[in-house]
Amino acid sequence: MTSPAFDISSLHAFYANGGTVASIIEAVFARIAEVRDPGIFLHLAGKESLLEQATALGAFNPSVKPLWGIPFAVKDNIDVAGMPTTAACPDYAYMPDIDATVVRLLKEAGALVIGKTNLDQFATGLVGVRTPYPVPRNAMDADLVPGGSSSGSAVATAQGIVSFALGTDTAGSGRIPAGLNNIVGMKPSLGALSTNGVIPACRTLDCVSIFALTVNDVWRVFEVAARRDATDAYSKTIPADGFGQTPPVLTIGVPAKADRLFFGDAVMEMAYDVALQMLTNLGHRLVEVPFGDFYKVANLLYEGAWVAERYAAVKDFFDTNEASFHPVTRKIYGGAKQLSAADAFRGLYALQDLKQKVAPLIASVDLFCVPTAPTHYTRADLDAEPIRENSRLGTYTNFVNLLDMCGIAVPTGTRSDGRPASITLLAPSGRDGLTTSLARDIHRGSGLTLGATGWLQPITKDTSFVDDVGLIDIAVVGAHLSGMPLNQQLLALDGRFLRKAQTSDCYRLYVLPGQMPAKPGLLRVPQATGGQIDVEIWQMTPAAFGQFVAAIPSPLGIGTLYLADGTSAKGFLAEATAITDATDITNYGGWRNYVAATT
Repeated sequence: MTSPAFDISSLHAFYANGGTVASIIEAVFARIAEVRDPGIFLHLAGKESLLEQATALGAFNPSVKPLWGIPFAVKDNIDVAGMPTTAACPDYAYMPDIDATVVRLLKEAGALVIGKTNLDQFATGLVGVRTPYPVPRNAMDADLVPGGSSSGSAVATAQGIVSFALGTDTAGSGRIPAGLNNIVGMKPSLGALSTNGVIPACRTLDCVSIFALTVNDVWRVFEVAARRDATDAYSKTIPADGFGQTPPVLTIGVPAKADRLFFGDAVMEMAYDVALQMLTNLGHRLVEVPFGDFYKVANLLYEGAWVAERYAAVKDFFDTNEASFHPVTRKIYGGAKQLSAADAFRGLYALQDLKQKVAPLIASVDLFCVPTAPTHYTRADLDAEPIRENSRLGTYTNFVNLLDMCGIAVPTGTRSDGRPASITLLAPSGRDGLTTSLARDIHRGSGLTLGATGWLQPITKDTSFVDDVGLIDIAVVGAHLSGMPLNQQLLALDGRFLRKAQTSDCYRLYVLPGQMPAKPGLLRVPQATGGQIDVEIWQMTPAAFGQFVAAIPSPLGIGTLYLADGTSAKGFLAEATAITDATDITNYGGWRNYVAATT
């Protein structure tokens, strides 16, 4: 049987048709030999051990083990029992007895660890070349840096050696390598994935990131790994929900043209413009946002408080083994020894001030779309300017963790020079499902093959992979429609867009007087005396539904709406007295059409 593509749906189809895990393990090692890149892995699992683990999985049963037989790699600052953890510093190496929490969860779901991957030493860098080991080769263009710090994980995924890989992300290490290697890179909300068993870079900002060939695969892994961990003081309960159909109209913030930074790379600027046109073609609304304060937040990451935090993570080892560090890493950590507590507090105060300034900007849109990186750098560029070019790569990534945002880097196409193009979608903490849903639309629209493999994107049905039993359908008709002023109330309660629909012809729609923002009122009338009105069906948990309904002001309320397809849903209705002086707009067929025609 021919070895399949390594996206999860293709592998599971292979297993369902009688394929064996043993043959996939053989394919993994064949690909490692074919790629011939000694910089990717710092430690490989033994083939016999993997075969034993495969046997222990039992019969193929993805409903019980959703990652059954899926090969993955782990960045070498994350513990895997029985494999050395080095953080790309041989003198620091130790042998963990237990798996990091996130690794344990993935193994329990049936995934198989193929090996530990190379990185910028102690996860300090965005370039992927700050390692005493051979540097991983960029999977798309060997002249380019591989991106870091999760270099080996990104390259292993892009080369089709594994289905997915774990990285870490403090300043962009889960996004920059994804953008440079034509794959998807998810930086979850802080605390969503446990960092227990992860060597800290900046303990307060670190998160485990996920690289995969497709957006669906990133989400499958996130669903398994997003668990509250009582052993991790920074762990949070971030539900793995909200992934599914993308709302038809999203308000997407983009850097104002005057604030966009590409450092002279006109090719990258053009690729970003093409990506923005993709979003417009999908029906979304772009809003230019001043980005100066976001850049100021980004600059803080390499100042007192957070440089000192990196040093604090390995202080004892650094103070006694300074010569063991990579020259660039040693310079960064050594500089932290000159910082004072006052320097750290000044940084914290500056961050708090900037958070207040950007909060209204973040609240004004559903999410942001930024370039994953402002430009590409070659290894020769890094040899000439190792610090400056690394900092520039973080232009659109460094502020994200400091502002507690989630993000996902997604390929958008190929630049005019043949190099990969990528954007990153960002949103407030907890909206991982929203950014991931839109990323899936973008990746599909790009028509790209997967990583450097040449494999076609799999054809899969739209699914959220989440059990929606117990969720309540709610029909919205006016200001809560996607892209409208009050839609963020739904998103803030983890509402999930389900579908577009129309009411039956027993409703009339009115503009309610004196409402801010403007709102319509839907009134039920005798059958066939009204019109079919456009609505959107969203889903909410019972608790969120109760909170949402409690905030609805008079003269609106919630009742049962009958839909043209014969189904029904809870939805907005207006009190009959409210339409006494209201304008009937039923002939427009919906609030969105009315707003478009009158503004």
